[in-house]
Amino acid sequence: MFIEQAKRVFELESKAIADLSNQLTQDFEGAIESILKSSGRLVVCGMGKSGLIGRKMVATFASTGTPSFFMHPGEAYHGDLGMVAPDDVFLAISNSGETDELIRLIPFLKDNGNTLISMAGNSESTLATNADFHLDISVEQEACPLQLAPTSSTTATLAMGDALAVVLMQARDFQPENFARFHPGGSLGRRLLTKVKHVMKTDELPKVQFDSPMPKVIQAISAGRLGLVMVEQDGAVVGVITDGDLRREMQSSLDGFMQLNAANIMSETPKMIDAMSPLVEAEAMMNEHKITSLLVKEDTQVTGIVQIYDL
Repeated sequence: MFIEQAKRVFELESKAIADLSNQLTQDFEGAIESILKSSGRLVVCGMGKSGLIGRKMVATFASTGTPSFFMHPGEAYHGDLGMVAPDDVFLAISNSGETDELIRLIPFLKDNGNTLISMAGNSESTLATNADFHLDISVEQEACPLQLAPTSSTTATLAMGDALAVVLMQARDFQPENFARFHPGGSLGRRLLTKVKHVMKTDELPKVQFDSPMPKVIQAISAGRLGLVMVEQDGAVVGVITDGDLRREMQSSLDGFMQLNAANIMSETPKMIDAMSPLVEAEAMMNEHKITSLLVKEDTQVTGIVQIYDL
């Protein structure tokens, strides 16, 4: 029974979102253009549940290239309107379109020269008819069986906000690098903004010589704890030997394995990356070649090792 009730919620809210496509008008185009042309910010305002959805919208707008902040309509009417500059675009959210705290702001916004975008479930409401652009977020019915708690309507509101944010992103040609600038603490920001040089291992890198015997190679890999060892000749790195190389060679020539030297089993063209490359490039290279480590070079010298575990 409980599963069927949950499915009903999903069906009703899915339909509410799907219906939005048919409710879009040229006002959506106008809203997008007004935000893009504005030299100010996008101010989002809503009361109650609409305000909570508005706060989420602001978080999405701000992190995807549209300067934005949330304003509580009650606080706005008691002084916070001083933060609204004439160049700002004002997005007011109200399912009924008659929320008193929002309606009372309209005269100020008109006098201040702000573009007003309404997001309401009633296109004939006071808010919608006084807006420069109206976005219809009406739904046939709430998922709440009592038709009291905002459910389908808040889902539709959130989806309309996402549609605005995504279209604005595309219009601004917003790229992962831009996203990373606003999320330096996140994993994407770290991989895009942090350079390989900042995380590579440089201390006591495991090395053996070109002619080092197998026991010394095994000892160097074990001591290095990186799963590999670099092979040098005349001071230059000429190859690399990994744990996998050792296992494969042991399986193919177990009897003569200990008589081999580093030159016999090394990979002569180890994958390398420049120290100033972003971590995201190191990740892409390791994924492409299905490896877990890269040698790091600065100019022509190998100066470090970066591993997938460092990303």
